[in-house]
This record gives sequence, C-alpha cells and structure tokens, in this order.
Amino acid sequence: MAVFFDTVNLPSFRNAVVTIGTFDGVHKGHAIILKEVVRHAAEVEGESILITFEPHPRKLLFPDKPLKLITPLQQKLNLVLDTGIDHIVVMPFTQEFSNMSAKDYVENFLARQFKPSVIVIGYDHHFGHDRAGDISLLKQYEQSSGFKVYEIPAQLIDEAAVSSTQVRNALTEGRVADVAPMLGRPYSLYGKVISGAQLGRTISYPTANILPSDHEQLIPANGVYAVLVKWQGKEYKAMLNIGYRPTVSKDIQLHIEAHIFDFDKDIYGEHLDVLFVERLRDEQKFPSIDALKAQLDADKQNALAVLNR
Repeated sequence: MAVFFDTVNLPSFRNAVVTIGTFDGVHKGHAIILKEVVRHAAEVEGESILITFEPHPRKLLFPDKPLKLITPLQQKLNLVLDTGIDHIVVMPFTQEFSNMSAKDYVENFLARQFKPSVIVIGYDHHFGHDRAGDISLLKQYEQSSGFKVYEIPAQLIDEAAVSSTQVRNALTEGRVADVAPMLGRPYSLYGKVISGAQLGRTISYPTANILPSDHEQLIPANGVYAVLVKWQGKEYKAMLNIGYRPTVSKDIQLHIEAHIFDFDKDIYGEHLDVLFVERLRDEQKFPSIDALKAQLDADKQNALAVLNR
C-alpha cells in the first residue's frame, strides 16, 4: 500500500483499476464503492487505486460557500486503505488542473499517467473544465485507450451522496448518535491538548482543552457529549463540552474541553482522538458556580450511563 501526492513519480501499476472521488467521510456508502474497486482489481489480478483531491474541489470552485470536512486528509487516507484499496493518489486540485478539458483529462491524465485496465465510476461523475466529461465520454475511449469502464450502480451512488448530506446535517445539529451507523464508526475529532484557564480544576472537573489538528474539520453542534478519548493506545471514558463557557466567561472563542474520568496525567502538548457517542444536553448559562457543578455531577452520571451501555 502506498500514498502518492502527485503523478511525477508514479510506479507502473499492474492492471490498474481506478476510481476517482473526494470520499469525504469514507462512510458506509463510500466503503461499498471502494470494495467494488477492490473486487474488480482481484478479477484482473491488478492493483486498486483511488484518485482523490486536496484541497476539496469545492473550496476552489465555490470559495464563497464554506465547506467543513467530515474527515481531514490523513484520517481519510487511513480509512480508505482500511477498505483494502492498494494505493491512493492525492492530486493537488489547482486552478490549472480544474481548467483541464475533459478530453485532456482522459487522454493525458487518466490514460497516460495510470494506464488503467478498468475505470470504476458513478453514473453522475463529471470531470474536466465546466464538468464537461462524464461516463459516456469515458466509454468512447474504451477501445482506443484499452480500458474498460464499469458503472457503479445508481443506487449505490445515490445512497453515498445522501449519506454525506445526512452526516453533515446530523453533526451540525449535534446528533452524533445518528452519525455512527452511517459512518460505521463514531465520529472522531483529533487534536492537541493546549493550556486553558484551568477553571475546571477549582470545581473538581479539570478539562483537557483540545485544539483540532485540522481547522477545516466540521465541529459538532455546541453542547455536552458523552465521548471516548483515545490517548497512547488506550481508551478512556469522558464527557466533553463544545461552546463558549457562558457561566464563567464572556469568551467569543469556541472551546472544546474534555473531562476524562478517573484520569490524572499531565497531557499538555499531547494529541487525543475524541470519539463522539451521544449528545447529553445544550450548553447552558447557570446562575452560579455551584449550580454549574451540580449539573456537571449530573452530566457525569448521564455520560457514564451512556458509555457503560
């Protein structure tokens, strides 16, 4: 397995079976499509290859419409390789690349660089300048370029597209428990522990303040969550708050703070992986610190009840 970040030093792939897409989220719909690619590669005794793009094409094509990622690049690469794909080629999505004609895309990018045996593509996939290329254009090249085009069934493509939208909507609304079945795993956020105001220590709820490693990742809705925290290969039960801490400050900066149960190690500067299990409540402003502490006591019991299920 290998990941390439351009086409300059690509090896000669054996009977390459290629698919193309952003695959943000690598959810269950994506996994089914990728397994189809792996299956076709096995049939021709070839190598399966995903061509994806960085940054996400929508960032360049629609800069006025902000897009938050479900899976940052490194996480996406790991998840794709876990499906059995042999290689990933991450193409820099530049203005020059976006201006490539559909004809050049097929002849000089796909055919020349990858020499594919099979191209696995969805019925609604478009490529090249102004999205002029589609599956019918690829099929016109089958004989001259020596590859076969396999169309992913429309139902799988539609389900994958619906899933991506559903995942984004659910995360925006904080419905993380609904996201796990769509992804096939809990939604996760990876970040570095940074120093905070240390107010939690004064009420027996010290927190790890987490700075996401990718500022473009989608953060679930504000509120309190039952989560699992992975650190140095171990998993810990925790509760996490996303918000502005209205009871103790008038901060305009969003904070992501995890209180890890039965944990007393110094982890400043360390990286944590947070797995979201269930949303417990909205963020609230309490009339006093005592009222906040009482709610945190209740949150802990509720989080443990969720995590012990």
